[in-house]
Amino acid sequence: MADQELPPEETTASEAEFAARLEEELKRLKISDVLVQTLYTISSLGYHKLAPENRDLPQARLAIESLRALLPVLRDAAPAEVLRDFDQVVANMQLAYAAAVKDASDEPEPQPPQPEAEDLEPVDEEELGGGGGG
Repeated sequence: MADQELPPEETTASEAEFAARLEEELKRLKISDVLVQTLYTISSLGYHKLAPENRDLPQARLAIESLRALLPVLRDAAPAEVLRDFDQVVANMQLAYAAAVKDASDEPEPQPPQPEAEDLEPVDEEELGGGGGG
């Protein structure tokens, strides 16, 4: 018998106990609590996507728009100070997003590397297809 295996009757009892505990937790869980946690997660990820070393502007914009969409849903379900804090988070993220967009537009387009003069070989008329005879 493996180290962690339980006899079938004990396995069934522990699974039933786990299911009962899970059901109790689900009864206590509020959707508003899950949404607040979701807003927190989205805002953390959004700020992460705005950082220069992890910049992903489309994902940052999606985070901002998601926060803006979910906040009104919570207006009557979450404490006022939580909503105020998230309103401030959205405003700060929008400012950071605008600065990141400006930084991105100020950066010069990356240019393909240009070959150095010594890397080029002379080309004659024949190689260019203009062989001159006709």
